[in-house]
Amino acid sequence: MRWADLLVLLHAAPYRLVAFPFAALFHHLCASGHLSLTARYIFLLTGGCLLAGTAMGSYAVLLLIPVAGSVLILLSVSPAHAHTWVFALQMFWQTLCHLGLRSQDSYQVPSPSRPAIALSAIMLLTQKATSLALDIHEGLVPLQLGQGLLQRALPLCSYLLFFPALLGGPLCSFSRFQAQIESCGALPHPLRAAGQRCLGAVALQGLRAGLAGGLASRQGCAGLGCLPRVWAQALLLRLAYYVHWVLDEALLETAGFTPEVGQGDLSIHDLWTLETTHRLAVFTRTWNKSTSRWLRRLVFQRCPVQPLLATFAFSAWWHGLRPGQLFGFLCWAVMVEADYRIHPFLSAWATCQGVKLLYRGTTWVFTQLIVAYILVAVETESFSMLCLLWTSCSSILPLSYSLALLLLLAKNHRIIKS
Repeated sequence: MRWADLLVLLHAAPYRLVAFPFAALFHHLCASGHLSLTARYIFLLTGGCLLAGTAMGSYAVLLLIPVAGSVLILLSVSPAHAHTWVFALQMFWQTLCHLGLRSQDSYQVPSPSRPAIALSAIMLLTQKATSLALDIHEGLVPLQLGQGLLQRALPLCSYLLFFPALLGGPLCSFSRFQAQIESCGALPHPLRAAGQRCLGAVALQGLRAGLAGGLASRQGCAGLGCLPRVWAQALLLRLAYYVHWVLDEALLETAGFTPEVGQGDLSIHDLWTLETTHRLAVFTRTWNKSTSRWLRRLVFQRCPVQPLLATFAFSAWWHGLRPGQLFGFLCWAVMVEADYRIHPFLSAWATCQGVKLLYRGTTWVFTQLIVAYILVAVETESFSMLCLLWTSCSSILPLSYSLALLLLLAKNHRIIKS
């Protein structure tokens, strides 16, 4: 398993940093009144196209094709059917890109980051396009039918490609995007908040570098069968995600696109919750919050049968349907379902303070190890490595949770029948 190459985020980081001056320039021009509303849309769209070309090279075409297709659908199909058509286009194209780039072994070409960055951007585009289509379907975003074609297409294209959120960042609704575009000049320059986030990212990256150095120098414990090492590798992965989520939000704030309170992907409170919670369900709701909300709206709330399983199965599809992703996300679904049933059962037995502390401490350790197991499974690159993980002692705890879930389901079934 190539732990150094696990994250597309690491490849995209230099391009995010290059975008910071242009984000600051955009906000300055808006605040000084030098950009009209139309010019703001054009600036963000042009910046997105230039960033895509710089970061992805010729692979940027794979991003521009579904953008054009989604905009044409939204402008030509009735609101009642817009979501169905956009969803079908986006997922069909994204699946083709995943399979095509993987079958060509594109990650071994001289610039391995470019196809990976393109795939990541296409996944983010799917979020924005389907969210916009749902807003139109539900009447939250009325289309301006009296305007010309270009006037109607420009805001949509700008939203799907605006450069501060092209390579990452929390999902922003189209309505909030429009509102912040119109009020961008009235907001104070957010350099202080963005600077604080950047300092937080530096601190997290320093912690990650220290942990990586400690792992590299440690001897006598290696492989997927070593629980402490698997946990530490998963912590490295989480820290890398934290760094880039913080940088993403700093870039958005620099451009004047401040996320709503509690709507970003990572705050200090979220970071504390992720690392201290003893409930896997709480970790799942807090992890990558904007994507969690998108999945809840797109799948969970619209699926009449087994919505939890369907949500995680769709998440595996959205991530690319590799064997590790399929196994990892389905395992995640089973673990969350077990978490919902195990904790009420255990907390009923924890009556005194000492037992409560033991209960919370033990389940915190269990949650940390299960999260580590899931992350390692999702990032496993080959079927042989997945089999190695499955046959290691790391599988004992997930199997125990699965057995506990079956026993509690059988117990509830007997109670209902009696």
